[in-house]
Amino acid sequence: NAGAFLGIMLCGYVGEKVGWNWGFGLAGIFMFVGMMQFYLAQSIFGHIGHKPSERFDDDEQEENDPVIVRDRLIVIGVLAFFTIFFWMAFEQAGGSMTIFAKDYTQRALTGTVATLFTTVNMILTVGPVIIITWVLLLLFKQTFHRYKLSNIILGIGFAGIWAIVIWMLKREYTGGDTVTVPASWFGILNSFFIIAFAPLFSKLWDTKYNPSGPVKFALGLILMGVGFAVLAYGSQNIGLGAQTASVSMWWLIIAYWLHTMGELCLSPVGLSYVSKLAPAKFMSLMFGIWFLSNAIANKLAGATGSYIDKISEEYGLSSFFLLFTGITISAGIIMLVLTPFLKKRMHGIH
Repeated sequence: NAGAFLGIMLCGYVGEKVGWNWGFGLAGIFMFVGMMQFYLAQSIFGHIGHKPSERFDDDEQEENDPVIVRDRLIVIGVLAFFTIFFWMAFEQAGGSMTIFAKDYTQRALTGTVATLFTTVNMILTVGPVIIITWVLLLLFKQTFHRYKLSNIILGIGFAGIWAIVIWMLKREYTGGDTVTVPASWFGILNSFFIIAFAPLFSKLWDTKYNPSGPVKFALGLILMGVGFAVLAYGSQNIGLGAQTASVSMWWLIIAYWLHTMGELCLSPVGLSYVSKLAPAKFMSLMFGIWFLSNAIANKLAGATGSYIDKISEEYGLSSFFLLFTGITISAGIIMLVLTPFLKKRMHGIH
């Protein structure tokens, strides 16, 4: 998530302020650097990912009762189906929510507000870079003698990140009294909120307040819907077919926060329950079905997001966001209703 945070911030900034060819080019360069670093240090993973040297006995690895196997596969299917609704809405972050940030959000800041944003942005940018630098220095001390070239490439790449960060902050601080927040900046909020709140969720799930997987799914869907309800409320005064507006950016920030809280409820549950519920002989198939549901969700996200202009012209932008509110909250309520049914068919898996 730190990588996603910095990548979206820096590549998005370069793309908007300099040119998108530079932004995409920068992303490609750092992806290549990352690939080379992994390739040159691949032996650090040992035998992880290699073909198992011994054959596992299915009798020892899974429950042989066909009824239990069937019930657990049904649960996986239901969870995979409902995850489509979540990611269909969540992936609006890269589409309709970015359009909302670019065209309908007040991003031009002046005076004290501009200074405050610049200061907060500097802390958000420099803080993670300093922490990652410290972690990398510790890593270098332990691995440099074994993976010299890999560490050198990693060091050069991170020096490049520092250079871009310093250039970006210098440019912003010398840009005058007015600051225009890049539309891509809002894309970092998801990664930032995950970094900030994931430890709290982890602690919460270790207490007696740890709900079952289906309940977490329902909470995730409902929080997603509430996030879109916030956007719908914030955009209610935008006229039919309006091409621009100046809605407060706080509505978008709150929506991203709620969406991330929903993701922290739902996302860690999915793959975990596939590995817990699927018998060994069906494990790969079930993971394939799970990722197929993600592919369907992304397809639907693009298809539904493409209607933003048509719906905005006929019913208003607020109605467009209410569409996702209704879908995800309805799915969450249905999941809550199905929870007793699903828990019974999980046969002891929590």
